[in-house]
Amino acid sequence: MESNGTRNHPADCDVTVQLSDCGRQDAQTVFDTLDRVFAGCDVPASGPEQPHLHEPTVWMATFDSSARSGGELPAPPRLTTPVTAVLTGDHHAVAEVEKALDGLFEVRSASSIPGEHEKEARLVLAPR
Repeated sequence: MESNGTRNHPADCDVTVQLSDCGRQDAQTVFDTLDRVFAGCDVPASGPEQPHLHEPTVWMATFDSSARSGGELPAPPRLTTPVTAVLTGDHHAVAEVEKALDGLFEVRSASSIPGEHEKEARLVLAPR
């Protein structure tokens, strides 16, 4: 197994989470919540609020699915709008993150595209 150079864990435990159709606040809510469940490998800094309406169209972070916090899941966070999430990684790693998201948010729709070595899952997350 290959290792991520910045952390000492197997690279096949990494899941990339891409969020779209949402603003900075909702993206940060999802990432902060996942960071309490899994070790965030590459969580974007919140940065200053933009005084204009130009926001990124996709927010992205990477989580180590093997590094669960071991505690209870945090309380379901509040979202202002449904958020589209695309999870990419090893089949088992994506399943772990999907399971965590399903316990935190209402998953309104889901589809997955299995590949030979990785899986892509598309979810729409809404507040419970």
